[in-house]
Parts: sequence; C-alpha cells; structure tokens
Amino acid sequence: MADSSTLTRSELQGGVRMVDVSNQTDSVRTAVAAGRVVLGPEAYTAIREKNVRKGDVLTTAQIAGIQGAKQTSHLIPLCHDVQIDGVEIEFTFDEEAHAVDIRAFTKSIGLTGVEMEALTAVSIAALTIYDMCKSIARDIYVEEVRLLAKTGGQSGNWKSERPEPRQESKSTPEPPTEASTPSVN
Repeated sequence: MADSSTLTRSELQGGVRMVDVSNQTDSVRTAVAAGRVVLGPEAYTAIREKNVRKGDVLTTAQIAGIQGAKQTSHLIPLCHDVQIDGVEIEFTFDEEAHAVDIRAFTKSIGLTGVEMEALTAVSIAALTIYDMCKSIARDIYVEEVRLLAKTGGQSGNWKSERPEPRQESKSTPEPPTEASTPSVN
C-alpha cells in the first residue's frame, strides 16, 4: 500500500479491491500448508481404529480439503479464482498429543499463487475432522494452521524458518515437484 500522501479515495475510506494480476506472467506455483487437530484420547483412538459413526474420517477430510482448495475464491472475497493443477492432502498421527497433523500441497500454472488454496485445504480438512468427531469429544481444537513454503511468482520461493509445531526434528518440506503432484483432469 502507498504512503498516506498517495492513497486513493477508496483506500482512505477503508475500501477494498481485488489486486490486478493481469500484468503477471504464467509460472509454476506451489504451496505447502500445515495444521493440527488435537482430539483427546477417545476421538484419536476412534479415528485410528476407523470406529467413528459418521464413517472414514480421514478419507472424508481429504476429499473435503481438496474441495476446499477448489472453492477458495468463493470463500475468501478478494482471492483470485485459480486454475488448480494439483492438490494433495496428507495426515500423520501424533500418538503422544492425540492429534492429527494435516499437510496440504497445491500446484498451479498461472498468474497468482496457490498459498490461500493450501491454507484453505488444511482448514477445511481440519474442520471436517472436528465435525465428524464432535459427538465423541467436545474439547477438540484446531491449531497452528500456517504456510510452510511456496514457490514461483514475482516474489520467488519462500520457506518458513520456524520449525513445524511439536516436530522440531523434521525439516520444512519442499513444495511438490511437477512429477510428484497429481494432475487434475
């Protein structure tokens, strides 16, 4: 945003606008986001044993996360509609914390990045886990949803310097390569 002497009328009045990206060039863009759902022992065990009344929690959350990535521009008002070329959702279990860690990988060839799509995928997957397990435990919570890395675009590549929550020994993953990201046909 410009300094106060060059602000437009709408900026001075708190107006909003969708950024014009038409001068950008198409490039490969990737993003990796992560988050965590802390479940408590009963809900955690129910997911691990696939004993949740509503069905297979992680498969449903995976589908919901992919769908969430595809719907990002409908959920976030000023987010551009992006042609998504690949979305991958992974889950890992943390037995000690009774938690499920979620990681989303997004990829596109386009004018703008896919960071918001990765973050939305993680958020929707996490909320789906919550929804499917809320009858088992009410103290479930979602935490630490954040961007881990992104590639492409004018700003180039970026990788978080903070260690992943509760996994300090793991390195921040590289965004998916063209070969590792599935294509959406």
